[in-house]
Amino acid sequence: MTSTHASTAVRPQEGARVWLSRFLALDAAVTGANGIAYLVASEPVGEMLGVGSDLLFGLGVFLLAFAVAVAVVSTRPTPPAAAVTAVIDANLVWTVLSFLTLLLWLDAPTTLGTVWIPMQAMTVGGFAALQFVALRRSRG
Repeated sequence: MTSTHASTAVRPQEGARVWLSRFLALDAAVTGANGIAYLVASEPVGEMLGVGSDLLFGLGVFLLAFAVAVAVVSTRPTPPAAAVTAVIDANLVWTVLSFLTLLLWLDAPTTLGTVWIPMQAMTVGGFAALQFVALRRSRG
Protein backbone atom coordinates (compact mmCIF):
# COMPACT_ATOMS: atom_id res chain seq x y z
CA MET A 1 0.00 0.00 0.00
CA THR A 2 1.41 3.39 -0.94
CA SER A 3 0.84 6.62 0.89
CA THR A 4 -0.30 9.74 -0.93
CA HIS A 5 0.15 12.26 1.89
CA ALA A 6 2.00 15.48 1.21
CA SER A 7 5.58 15.83 2.31
CA THR A 8 6.11 17.82 5.49
CA ALA A 9 9.65 18.79 4.53
CA VAL A 10 10.31 22.51 4.58
CA ARG A 11 11.81 23.95 1.41
CA PRO A 12 15.03 25.93 1.94
CA GLN A 13 13.35 29.16 0.79
CA GLU A 14 10.59 28.76 3.41
CA GLY A 15 13.19 28.25 6.15
CA ALA A 16 15.07 31.33 4.94
CA ARG A 17 11.83 33.37 5.08
CA VAL A 18 11.36 32.31 8.70
CA TRP A 19 14.93 33.38 9.54
CA LEU A 20 14.47 36.63 7.65
CA SER A 21 11.39 37.42 9.74
CA ARG A 22 13.27 36.54 12.91
CA PHE A 23 16.26 38.73 12.00
CA LEU A 24 13.90 41.62 11.21
CA ALA A 25 12.02 41.12 14.49
CA LEU A 26 15.26 41.03 16.46
CA ASP A 27 16.41 44.20 14.70
CA ALA A 28 13.09 45.87 15.59
CA ALA A 29 13.34 44.80 19.24
CA VAL A 30 16.94 45.97 19.71
CA THR A 31 16.37 49.20 17.80
CA GLY A 32 13.16 49.89 19.71
CA ALA A 33 14.85 49.32 23.07
CA ASN A 34 17.69 51.62 22.06
CA GLY A 35 15.22 54.25 20.86
CA ILE A 36 13.25 54.12 24.11
CA ALA A 37 16.44 54.45 26.16
CA TYR A 38 17.49 57.50 24.14
CA LEU A 39 14.02 59.04 24.51
CA VAL A 40 13.46 58.54 28.23
CA ALA A 41 17.05 58.94 29.39
CA SER A 42 18.66 61.21 26.82
CA GLU A 43 20.27 63.40 29.48
CA PRO A 44 22.05 60.70 31.56
CA VAL A 45 22.87 58.56 28.51
CA GLY A 46 24.23 61.64 26.74
CA GLU A 47 26.48 62.40 29.71
CA MET A 48 27.73 58.80 29.81
CA LEU A 49 28.50 58.76 26.08
CA GLY A 50 29.61 62.37 25.68
CA VAL A 51 26.78 63.02 23.23
CA GLY A 52 24.32 65.90 23.35
CA SER A 53 20.98 64.99 24.91
CA ASP A 54 19.05 66.80 22.15
CA LEU A 55 20.80 64.68 19.52
CA LEU A 56 20.06 61.50 21.46
CA PHE A 57 16.42 62.48 21.91
CA GLY A 58 16.08 63.04 18.15
CA LEU A 59 17.81 59.74 17.44
CA GLY A 60 15.45 58.07 19.89
CA VAL A 61 12.42 59.35 17.97
CA PHE A 62 13.92 58.14 14.69
CA LEU A 63 14.93 54.75 16.11
CA LEU A 64 11.51 54.14 17.61
CA ALA A 65 9.77 54.98 14.33
CA PHE A 66 12.23 52.80 12.41
CA ALA A 67 11.71 49.93 14.87
CA VAL A 68 7.95 50.07 14.37
CA ALA A 69 8.37 49.99 10.58
CA VAL A 70 10.79 47.04 10.77
CA ALA A 71 8.43 45.22 13.15
CA VAL A 72 5.59 45.63 10.64
CA VAL A 73 7.76 44.24 7.84
CA SER A 74 8.79 41.31 10.05
CA THR A 75 5.15 40.27 10.59
CA ARG A 76 4.40 39.78 6.90
CA PRO A 77 4.09 36.09 5.87
CA THR A 78 6.62 36.87 3.16
CA PRO A 79 8.42 40.13 3.93
CA PRO A 80 8.40 42.26 0.77
CA ALA A 81 11.85 42.31 -0.82
CA ALA A 82 11.72 46.08 -1.43
CA ALA A 83 10.91 46.77 2.23
CA VAL A 84 13.63 44.40 3.44
CA THR A 85 16.11 46.02 1.07
CA ALA A 86 15.17 49.43 2.49
CA VAL A 87 15.80 48.12 6.02
CA ILE A 88 19.16 46.69 4.97
CA ASP A 89 20.13 49.95 3.26
CA ALA A 90 19.10 52.02 6.29
CA ASN A 91 21.13 49.73 8.56
CA LEU A 92 24.18 50.09 6.32
CA VAL A 93 23.83 53.88 6.24
CA TRP A 94 23.54 53.93 10.05
CA THR A 95 26.67 51.78 10.32
CA VAL A 96 28.74 54.01 8.04
CA LEU A 97 27.49 57.23 9.62
CA SER A 98 28.25 55.88 13.10
CA PHE A 99 31.88 55.22 12.19
CA LEU A 100 32.19 58.56 10.38
CA THR A 101 30.73 60.34 13.40
CA LEU A 102 33.28 58.72 15.65
CA LEU A 103 36.18 59.52 13.30
CA LEU A 104 35.12 63.10 12.54
CA TRP A 105 33.59 64.06 15.88
CA LEU A 106 34.40 67.64 16.79
CA ASP A 107 33.70 67.09 20.50
CA ALA A 108 35.35 64.12 22.14
CA PRO A 109 33.00 61.36 23.24
CA THR A 110 33.68 59.72 26.59
CA THR A 111 35.53 56.43 26.77
CA LEU A 112 32.18 54.67 27.01
CA GLY A 113 30.98 56.60 23.94
CA THR A 114 34.12 55.59 22.06
CA VAL A 115 33.28 51.95 22.81
CA TRP A 116 29.49 52.20 22.42
CA ILE A 117 29.39 53.90 19.02
CA PRO A 118 31.39 51.27 17.08
CA MET A 119 29.78 48.45 19.06
CA GLN A 120 26.27 49.52 18.11
CA ALA A 121 27.43 50.21 14.55
CA MET A 122 28.77 46.66 14.23
CA THR A 123 25.54 45.29 15.69
CA VAL A 124 23.47 47.20 13.13
CA GLY A 125 25.86 46.13 10.36
CA GLY A 126 25.48 42.55 11.56
CA PHE A 127 21.71 42.82 11.28
CA ALA A 128 22.12 44.11 7.72
CA ALA A 129 24.38 41.18 6.81
CA LEU A 130 22.04 38.58 8.33
CA GLN A 131 19.02 40.15 6.64
CA PHE A 132 20.83 40.30 3.29
CA VAL A 133 21.80 36.61 3.38
CA ALA A 134 18.33 35.53 4.50
CA LEU A 135 16.68 37.66 1.80
CA ARG A 136 18.87 36.13 -0.92
CA ARG A 137 18.20 32.60 0.32
CA SER A 138 14.47 33.25 0.59
CA ARG A 139 14.40 34.11 -3.10
CA GLY A 140 15.79 30.70 -3.97
